[in-house]
Amino acid sequence: KSPADGYTLLLMSNTHTVNETLMTTKPFVLMRDFVGIAPINYSDLVLVAHPSVPANNLKELLRLAKERPGKLNYASSGPGTPYHMAGELFKSMGGVYLVHIPYRGSSGARTDVMGGQVDLMFDAVTTMSEVARSGKVKAIATTGLLRSSVLPDVPTVHESGIPNYEATIWLGLMAPKGTPPAIVKRLNEVVSSIASQPEVKAAWGKQGATPMAMSPAIFEKYLQDDIAKWARVIKAANIKAE
Repeated sequence: KSPADGYTLLLMSNTHTVNETLMTTKPFVLMRDFVGIAPINYSDLVLVAHPSVPANNLKELLRLAKERPGKLNYASSGPGTPYHMAGELFKSMGGVYLVHIPYRGSSGARTDVMGGQVDLMFDAVTTMSEVARSGKVKAIATTGLLRSSVLPDVPTVHESGIPNYEATIWLGLMAPKGTPPAIVKRLNEVVSSIASQPEVKAAWGKQGATPMAMSPAIFEKYLQDDIAKWARVIKAANIKAE
């Protein structure tokens, strides 16, 4: 156990909030053992379809999925990954049934979607942007609440028919529980200052990442809400860790 002195921190992502429910055994309990300092940034995913899928936007895809329940499928890089969770949240909020096809990593999943063996996939915008521009897949929608800087012409799921849908990959910092509030506050200020610098924002933007800024208290609430959100998805879809 690291001392709560502000010198040893946890660089975490939403994989940690998912694992609070997904993993039956884990080395720590996030909200019991750590305190939130600040979020850092988030990166969007993009929902893509093979060109043979007869849908060019989200409304058409939702209509198609409802007309053909269980006939459409989507690939992911494995159970419990951000791409799988994005798909299950999409199914739940969109009221559709898609068959999940898990792979051991994104490469095989991506290859089979481009080859037409699988219909759909959620993947990183930075990975799929050039593939979509080449016409090997169709970019249906991105997964943030705001449009992606990498694919600005592609609408979000949120604006296209599933309000408040959000499934991004984000990073944050936490400190061991018991870290003095003054240290937490100072670290939050440092992170926020760095993330607001134009050169940092520009560099992140090229990678499809957007800065996040919250006070420690708001970040703690954000973490709690994220844990609850993915717990509902995991339980509804009966997802098991592998």
